[in-house]
Amino acid sequence: RLQTMTEINYWLMKSEPDVYGIDHLMKEKKTLWDGIRNYQARNFMRQMKIEDKVFFYHSNCKEPAIVGLMKVTRTGLTDHTQFEKSSKYYDQKSNKKEPRWDCVEVKFLQKFNKKLTLHDLRKKYSQDDLIILRKGNRLSIVPISLEIANDLIFCLSD
Repeated sequence: RLQTMTEINYWLMKSEPDVYGIDHLMKEKKTLWDGIRNYQARNFMRQMKIEDKVFFYHSNCKEPAIVGLMKVTRTGLTDHTQFEKSSKYYDQKSNKKEPRWDCVEVKFLQKFNKKLTLHDLRKKYSQDDLIILRKGNRLSIVPISLEIANDLIFCLSD
């Protein structure tokens, strides 16, 4: 169902724990979620609103899993890494007048005591429920329905 502008939306954002994991965010409290170089993921990020909640998902590791929760604190920020030639996210086709890539700022909310692993998610949900379960999905940012988000929070609560 379509949500109104005042409702909080839910998202899932992936990061490799050895590159930037939940423990990094817990220590720093806030971070810019930069380096997104996929147009569909970027477009999802552009739909985010301040106060939206985001599940932190550790990917590309021994046990991929939802490990924490963040909230969006700033939106529509220019991703500075697209202009840094030394950055692996440098984009020579982007320009400062019309930047191609942007980012959001997220704030740490909690690290869950339990993890919901990819295996757990596959047992509980279908690929229609969660985009990350779709075969071939490589998106690092995906929306999550309110119903599924509430269920995930329930599953992750003690």
